[in-house]
Amino acid sequence: MDFDHINSLIPFYENLLTERQKEIIKYYYYEDLSLTEIAENLDISRNAVYDTIRKTRGILEEYESKLHLKKDSQERLAKYSELNGHCDGEGKDILQELIIKEEKYE
Repeated sequence: MDFDHINSLIPFYENLLTERQKEIIKYYYYEDLSLTEIAENLDISRNAVYDTIRKTRGILEEYESKLHLKKDSQERLAKYSELNGHCDGEGKDILQELIIKEEKYE
């Protein structure tokens, strides 16, 4: 599974993960720590870190395949960009607010 793809799913589904899964996945994807470094930080085996990352990747993929939050977000952003050219004044301001909210997940 592609590193960037999994990294892009985390903001959409992290609240559905256990605290341990969140902790390990953030160390790995956001802080770029090695499996060994994560294991040392958490006082667990390297294999436990690997298994958690592997399992969590599968969970994130499964959530996206069922809920489509990332895909839907990308589609909304595309529509917002399309609409942006047809708005002015207050409509453009409202649309910009929506784009900013949507981009916080990207």
